Amino acid sequence: MSEKKPSIYTLQFALLCVSSLLFSSSFNMMIPELPNYLVSLGGAEHKGLIIALFTLTAGISRPFSGKLTDHWGRVPVMAVGSIVCVVCGLLYPIITGVAGFFMLRLVHGFSTGFKPTATSAYVADIVPKERWGEALGMHGLSFSIGGALGPVIGSTIVHYFDINTMFYCSSMLAFFSIVIVLNMKETLATKQKFKGSMLKISRYDIIDFRAMPAAIVTFLTYVGYGVILTLIPDWSEHLGIQNKGLFFTAYTLSSIAIRFFSGKVSDKYGRIKVIVVGVILVSISIFIIGYQEGINGLLVGASIYGIGTGILSPALNAWTIDLSVPQFRGKAVATVYIALEAGIGLGALFSGYIYHDIISRIPQIMYGCSIIIALALIYMYYWHSKNKTNNINV
Repeated sequence: MSEKKPSIYTLQFALLCVSSLLFSSSFNMMIPELPNYLVSLGGAEHKGLIIALFTLTAGISRPFSGKLTDHWGRVPVMAVGSIVCVVCGLLYPIITGVAGFFMLRLVHGFSTGFKPTATSAYVADIVPKERWGEALGMHGLSFSIGGALGPVIGSTIVHYFDINTMFYCSSMLAFFSIVIVLNMKETLATKQKFKGSMLKISRYDIIDFRAMPAAIVTFLTYVGYGVILTLIPDWSEHLGIQNKGLFFTAYTLSSIAIRFFSGKVSDKYGRIKVIVVGVILVSISIFIIGYQEGINGLLVGASIYGIGTGILSPALNAWTIDLSVPQFRGKAVATVYIALEAGIGLGALFSGYIYHDIISRIPQIMYGCSIIIALALIYMYYWHSKNKTNNINV
């Protein structure tokens, strides 16, 4: 008689998923409306900075959040990330002007620099190693649901009320996320009291080189997400789509559907095979978005993109944990998230710079982005051929 696998669906795991859903909804609900909001402030030519500045501070904060996660604890670091969202949601209506807006985007980026880092480490703490892929996939499902609901809710609130109401609602969702986190049990066995020295970062605290293979693939593939966040709101408007959150809903729903089993697949067949499939689908989807100029093409591209990321994300997260050692798990996760933020930020920055509010340039940007994503396949082939005899679960 085969031994029954321990369940991953505990109260701790459920609380973590609900908190992440609220957190994801909080900052994602702003994304479709921020480009037009920036235009109203007089900064139309700087749309690429909306995402780039957010991801800049998210990336900068990763070494700090990784070190704090490994020393101060998972729960307080998750709470800090949500607190930033609460504060920023309250400040957007107060701070006016382009400079103030961009300063606030910089501050807001600290939220995703902290919470996801500690969350991934928390999942690895409470779930058996042989089910990491499944657990991270299911947790990613809750984050994706927030990513789907947030943009639609945000655009709906702006349509019926105003953008300031949307900002306040964003803050409220983040507050509920904090309430949940603070009622969760800490999982770090060697938790220390916070002290200023924890904020001192040496070069050894920044990068976990064990996790670099996952970080490189993450960087190349998430360039596409930066492009999407920057250009899809304007592209949707150009195609006559009233609710600019529709793209994000389509891609997230398909991502949600695939995540019910994609994490299990990487546990069973290995990370590398699953990651390769995800990369191929993401690259194809970006090409379709640029090639098929119409609502149907946009939604097909969004759906394939969701399937690709739904396959790719849990496998990359699980691979990161595979490559790490327990005492530096936070640093490994932070390393990959630095790469993620760098990919998103550079994708947003350069696409915004090339786009410059000329709608006819968007297809060409999408084609170039598709090629960049495909470079991850070349790296994966190189890495796998070099390491297949020395690594397990690849």
